[in-house]
Parts: sequence; C-alpha cells; structure tokens
Amino acid sequence: MKLTLTDYREKVMGCWIGKNIGGTLGAPFECQRGVFDYDFYTQDLNGEPLPNDDLDLQLVWLNAAEKHGRGVNARILGEYWLSCIVPNWGEYGAGKNNMRQGLVPPLSGYVNNVFRDSNGAFIRSEIWACLTPGHPELAVKYAYEDAIVDHSHEGVYAEVFFAAIESAAFVESDRDTLIDIGLSYIPADCGIAEAVRSVRAAYAEGADWQGARVRLLNDVPGSFGILAMRKEDLPQDVPVGPIGYDAPSNVGITVLGWLYGEGDFGKSICIANNCGEDTDCTAATLGSILGIIGGAAGIPAKWKEPIGDSIKTLCLNLGDQGLRIPKTVTELSERIVKLTPLFLGSELCDTVTAERGYTIETAEGAALYSHPQRVNAWVDRSFADLLAQSPHTVSYDFNIFAVQIGYGEAPYIQEGEARTFKLRIDNQLFMQQWLEVKWHLPEGWTVSPGPTYAASLEQYHCNVGMTELAFTVTPAGLSKSRYDLIVEITSQGRPTKGLIPIVLIHGKPGL
Repeated sequence: MKLTLTDYREKVMGCWIGKNIGGTLGAPFECQRGVFDYDFYTQDLNGEPLPNDDLDLQLVWLNAAEKHGRGVNARILGEYWLSCIVPNWGEYGAGKNNMRQGLVPPLSGYVNNVFRDSNGAFIRSEIWACLTPGHPELAVKYAYEDAIVDHSHEGVYAEVFFAAIESAAFVESDRDTLIDIGLSYIPADCGIAEAVRSVRAAYAEGADWQGARVRLLNDVPGSFGILAMRKEDLPQDVPVGPIGYDAPSNVGITVLGWLYGEGDFGKSICIANNCGEDTDCTAATLGSILGIIGGAAGIPAKWKEPIGDSIKTLCLNLGDQGLRIPKTVTELSERIVKLTPLFLGSELCDTVTAERGYTIETAEGAALYSHPQRVNAWVDRSFADLLAQSPHTVSYDFNIFAVQIGYGEAPYIQEGEARTFKLRIDNQLFMQQWLEVKWHLPEGWTVSPGPTYAASLEQYHCNVGMTELAFTVTPAGLSKSRYDLIVEITSQGRPTKGLIPIVLIHGKPGL
C-alpha cells in the first residue's frame, strides 16, 4: 500500500479540521445528559473555532515530538505536562499532582486518581496516528506512553483503541474493519470493548440511535453527563455510573455516531453530539476519524467555512518561550508531515525529496488490516504484555540493560510493615554481565537480602538474558510524609549506572 505525499497531507489536514469542527460543535453541550436535536453549530463563530483542550494538548506533544523524535515517552511527556499545560481539573490535575510528588508514570496515572478511567487520554490520540500513518502497531505504543501519564486501565485502552483506528484510517476506509483493528489492540473483556459491542449489537438489531444510546449507557454506566446538571433534572432511563468511569460510554457514543451516521460527516458528528455526555470529545474524535478517511476535501464546506483555518488554545502556558505553537491547521499539518519520515523510520518509509514527491510505503505484512483473519487477534505480543502490565510497574532503559521495577501495590508505607519490590532486568547486549544492585535507604530502614547484591545477567543469544530479583524493604522511624529511595544498578567494568528513584508515601491509599 502506497500513500502519496499529496494524499497523506490531505488526510492530515482532514484530521485536524474534523477535530476543530467536532470540538466546536460539541463544546456548548459538554457535561449534559440527555438527547439533543441539533444539526449545526449553535453559536456565532465569525470564522474561528472554539478553543478546545482536545486539540491544544496535542500542540504540546508536537513540540515534544519535534525535539525528542522516536524517543518520546511517558516521562518526557510528563515533564511537558508540568511545564506547559495549565489545567488541574480531573485526571490532568491528579497526574500532575502525582508527578510533583515524585510518582512517575504509570504510577502518576493511577495513584489517588478517581478519573483514571475517564476521557482525557483518548482525545489526544490523533497526533500519534498522524505521525505513524498506516502503522497502528506503532501508533498504539506512543498512545500508551501518552495515556499512562494521567490515566490507567480504561482511560489507556480508549486512547490505544482510537490511535489504532486513526492510523489505519490513512490506508483503510471500511468502517467495520477499522473498528475491528482498534479492538484488536485492547483486552476483549475491558469496558471499552463492551461499549463497542453494545452499540454494534443495537445497530445490527435495527434499533434507532436513541435506543442504542440508552442501551449503551445502561451497559457501561458513566457519570460525565451529570457534571453540569441538577440531580432532579437527570433523566431516569439511564443510571448514574461511578464518578470518573467515563471512557467506555463516551467511546461507545463516538462509535454510535459513526455507525448511525452511515458515512455522512455532518450527520455522524451531530448524532454523537446529540447523545450528550462528553460532547466536545466524542464529536471531535469522530470528526478526526472521518476527516482522515475522506481528507479535507471530503468535509463539506458548510462545516469548514464558519471556523476557518485557525487554532484557538485553552490550556497552554503560552509564557513558556520554549513552545512553538502552530496558529493554523495548515501549519500544524505541515509540521507533522515533516516529522513523519522520522517516526516511521527507514525500514518503513521510502522517503524522497518533497520536490520529487515522496511516498510512504507500509512494509509488506506490517499492517493488520491486510490480514483479515488476524483482525481479532493480538498483533504484537510485546505490546499486549505492555498493556497488561500493572500500573504499579515502572520501566527504565539504561541502554545496556533495561529494568522493570514492580511496587506490587500503591506506593504507601506504614511503620514496620515490610513491602516487596520485584526487579526484572533484561540484558540489551549479546554478552553476559555482572551487575551490582545497591539500595540507598533512609536511616534505620532495612532491606533483604541486603543493601548490596550481586546478580549475573545472561545474554539472550544462547540463553535467557533476563534475571528477576526480589527485595523486601522494611521502613522504620517514620517521621516524614514522603521518603525517597534510590536503587543503583552498575554493570561491572562499564561506566553505566542505572539510578532508579522510588518515592514512598507515609499514609494509606485514598482509592
């Protein structure tokens, strides 16, 4: 499959125009539960869109991608969160607060975060798809790194689901195939998958979209639509779900609009909007998907003309002089197009000069959608393992070895109560290594089997190049609210030192 530069640029433009349109349509109805009946914008726009965090957060990720390229990861994005993004509502605030306390991703997305299953991650999926067109197996990895900063579980699955769909949509237009691609990257028993099954079943059975909405909100109850409403005004045909458990229902609404819109851009985003709940997110995400499939030219002029080409921001620290924020969809799209060959890499992307017109060619067999019999299977076992990883497991890469440290549970401690940390160390060299593992502990604390420990690390070439170690730490003399530990791992005869910070909170979990 070959995607010409002209077609690729057209689809990237369509993505962001669709995002702007859907966000502008849905913004006035956000946090409201009920069934609406709107078929166009409800405000005077004067040629400009409304500002929307769904889009402007991704302008920060663009800056991160331009600086760090394929190396961008959760910890890098976490630093951008703290430096460049202003809001402290919901999961945004919880993730930032955890990082200020020293809790790194994925701990930052889980600990004391009632909104970890909400919508703030899936609204950021488009940039990863645009940077990896036709390669959902790459898009989902960046989406995962993005999501774990301020989400966990369903919030993460939601971004992975849409990133896969949007990446594949650059080279695949069949709706059901794209939905199957998205489902293939998330657990079959998760709430996101249940929501998609619910609306698909309602559509197949001939229910109208209003009935499909009621079925969905009963199958995966959320609470986003009650945030701006009085209790006595809430409709009685759908239950109020747990606070913060909102990604499944809103992903379901996005898919519902896609199904019942039957390929019509305006009809689709209006149905998503008219289902209520997180309207700016559902309509914007669906607008992006349809914009990628049909390109900018496929979006009716009546939707494009009222908002123009500009981008309006809502959440950014514009006083940070290190940020270069695009002011138009055209500028945003051009900067992404220039980055894409770097993200795809020479093994996936045949790049010639722009004057000659380069093509982006997916490697044979790399795209999931070219193998229909595999659509419902895990595509990349390493990604499946990553997605199934506990939110209390943190990964580090020190070039010659990689480490996963498992906290086992939330990072809280009590006087005299031992807790066990598990280290999995993988050899990234084709030669054996002797490692020294050294614990730096607060005074009076103990660790077993000892504060300094030797470990042999085999190589993968002829053996299992991994070792697993367990250390039991017992705190004592607790007089502070927070304690910082360091695990230092040294490979004998090499200059590399892997320093792993561990932050423990003297208290009890709030969630």
